Amino acid sequence: MTQLKEAKKGKITEEIEIVAKNENIDIKKLINLISCGKVVIPKNFNRTTKVCGIGQGLRTKINANIGSSSKMEDIDLEVEKAKVSVEYGADAVMDLSIGPKLNEFRKKIIESVNVPIGTVPIYEAGVANQNKNKTIVDMNEDDIFKAIENQAKEGIDFMTLHCGINKDLVEKLQNSDRIMGIVSRGGTFLASWIIHNNLENPLYENYDYILEIANEHDVTLSLGDGLRPGCLSDGTDICQIQELVNLGALVKRAQEANVQVMVEGPGHMPMNQIASNMQIQKTLCFNAPFYVLGPIVTDLAPGYDHITSAIGGAIAAQNGADFLCYVTPAEHLAIPNLQDVKEGVIASKIAVQAADVALGLESAWKDELAMSKARRNFDWEKQFELSFDKEKCEKYRESSSLEDDDMCSMCGEYCALRIANDHF
Repeated sequence: MTQLKEAKKGKITEEIEIVAKNENIDIKKLINLISCGKVVIPKNFNRTTKVCGIGQGLRTKINANIGSSSKMEDIDLEVEKAKVSVEYGADAVMDLSIGPKLNEFRKKIIESVNVPIGTVPIYEAGVANQNKNKTIVDMNEDDIFKAIENQAKEGIDFMTLHCGINKDLVEKLQNSDRIMGIVSRGGTFLASWIIHNNLENPLYENYDYILEIANEHDVTLSLGDGLRPGCLSDGTDICQIQELVNLGALVKRAQEANVQVMVEGPGHMPMNQIASNMQIQKTLCFNAPFYVLGPIVTDLAPGYDHITSAIGGAIAAQNGADFLCYVTPAEHLAIPNLQDVKEGVIASKIAVQAADVALGLESAWKDELAMSKARRNFDWEKQFELSFDKEKCEKYRESSSLEDDDMCSMCGEYCALRIANDHF
C-alpha cells in the first residue's frame, strides 16, 4: 500500500486526513491531487514520522540539509543541527553525510527528529568503497541498490536518486560549453562511473527495481537534478533541460507504478529565468511536486547565499515550486555551524511566507494580519510570538532601554502610530 495507490482508490488514509486538516483543504480535493501525482506525503512504513504534505495547493515546505563530511565528523553536532532546523521551521531534514561513519550518523538522526528524513543513497555506496581503499568509480550495481534497500528498511521517507543522467547525456555534457560542469555530488559520482566503466547509469537502466523497493516501503522518490546549473552562466542550458525531459518520463513511470515522486530543480540561475523554469518542469514532469535548491540568483555573494537563495526561492515558490531546500551562509565555503543552519532555515521561512502570501494562502495571510494588529496595538509579546526569530526580536527590544511600551528607539515620541493613534 502506498499513499498514491490508496488515493487512486479514493480511500482516506490516516496521513491524508492529517494533511487535509493541517492544510485546511477539502479532503476530496486532496485525494484527487495525490492520485494525480500533484501532492506527495513522504512517510515510510517503517518509521513514525510527522505527516507532511508537499505539492500543489499546500503551504510551501522547507528542507534543511545537514550531515558530516570526510573532514569533520561530529555526531552530536549534526543531531543538534537537525533539532535546530526543526525548531526554526524546517518541514523535513536531509542527511547528506559522507564521512566514514555516515551509517551511524543517519540512524542517530532518524531517532532524533520526527519530521520526514531524506538521503542520497549513492553516498553510502561511494563511502563504502572508499572505506575499502577503492574509488567511487569502483562501485558496482549491487553496492548502489543495497544502499537504497537498506535505507528504505531503516525508514528513510524520501530519497534523492539521480536516475535522469544517462550515457547519452554524459556524452553531450562532455561536448558542451558549460563553465561549471557538474556540481551535484551524486551526479558527479554517476557521471564519472559511466565514463570509467563505459556502461549505462544503473539507476536509469534498472529503474523498475527502484520502483519495486519504493513501492514496498512507500518511499517517495526525489528524482535528482544531477546536471543542475552550478552558476548563473549555465542556467537553463541544454544539459539541464535534457535531464528534465528524462526525469519527466521517469515521473510518469513512477506514478503508473503507484510510487510517490517529486523532482529536484536548479541550482543557480538569473531571476528572469526562474518562472519559466518552474513552468517547464511542471509541464515536462506531469505536475509532480518541484523541489528546488535556492535558486541562487547571483554568484557574487559568498557568505550571504542564504539571502541570494531566499530571493530565488520566493520567486520559485510563487511560480510553482512546492519544496525549498535551504541554503546557509556557509554555502560554497564550509560545513555550516548551528548559527548557519538557523539563519538558513529562517531565510527560507521568509521566502515561503512571501510566496504563500502572494499565492493567497489563507494561513499565510492570517499571520500577516495578526502581526499588523499587534504592531498597531504596540503588542510586543504578540509580535515576538509571530516572528520567525523571537529571541532576536526580544534582544533588539531590550537593547532600546525604553520604559514606554508604545514606542521603539527608532522614532521614540515621534512614532507615527503613536501620534495618530487618537485620530485614525
